[in-house]
Amino acid sequence: MKPKSKILIIAGSDSSGGAGIQADIKTITSLGSYAMTAVTAVTVQNTTGVKSVIPISANEIKNQIIYTTKDIKPDAIKIGMLHSSQVVKKVIESLKKINVKRIILDPVMVAKGGTKLINNRAIQFLKKKLIKQVSLITPNILEAEVLTGIKIKNKEDMIFAANKLINLGAKNVLIKGGHLKSNLVEDIFLNKSDLKVFVSLRHDTKNTHGTGCTLSSAITTFFSCGKSIKKACDLGIKYVNSAILTNPKYGKGHGPINHLNSMKINKRFK
Repeated sequence: MKPKSKILIIAGSDSSGGAGIQADIKTITSLGSYAMTAVTAVTVQNTTGVKSVIPISANEIKNQIIYTTKDIKPDAIKIGMLHSSQVVKKVIESLKKINVKRIILDPVMVAKGGTKLINNRAIQFLKKKLIKQVSLITPNILEAEVLTGIKIKNKEDMIFAANKLINLGAKNVLIKGGHLKSNLVEDIFLNKSDLKVFVSLRHDTKNTHGTGCTLSSAITTFFSCGKSIKKACDLGIKYVNSAILTNPKYGKGHGPINHLNSMKINKRFK
């Protein structure tokens, strides 16, 4: 099968394979596209938590982006973990040089186990500068609270926070509702002319490591292949729900989801 599109991932590595660049590559590949990477940090982690984070220098991150895209131009870019204001600045500089229109930002701030993955200066810089440069931002409840200063307790608060992100310069916002306690998961999509609530059943499992990374990469893949941003969100959410439902139950903590849920293997392996 020939890849449908080319995607550059700018994000951190997860040694356990469930989140970060590893989840991004698996998602993009299983949905039929070609993945390239610019690694922003190396994390030492497993399903029980993060042991350490080793940052890559801002200049080397920029070099990865420029050198890779000079040879193979991406159709879209997915941005994940950016750990410092210097990294955010270099990424913005790189985006201006390579001139790719379809960009999805997943503002990764805290790992599933609670470890903080970005400093406060970087959050402020991301909020003031980077949000305006991207096609869609996909914060979860905790990240939306940090970015907007709004305490989110229900769907109405999510819509209020999404509107605040639009006022900060975001073109499209998808706030993920998985952190709210309810039988249904409601994800809020908003732009200046449209509001859509995506409703999904909540699956009773602790194996949800990497769902945010996976969702943003799935959305990027569908968007890169010509789907509208709202349709890409819809298809991405369906892909993640299927991945959670069929999770392989690996690890002793928050295990990974099943990124291969979209692939059909027709051969029997002997």
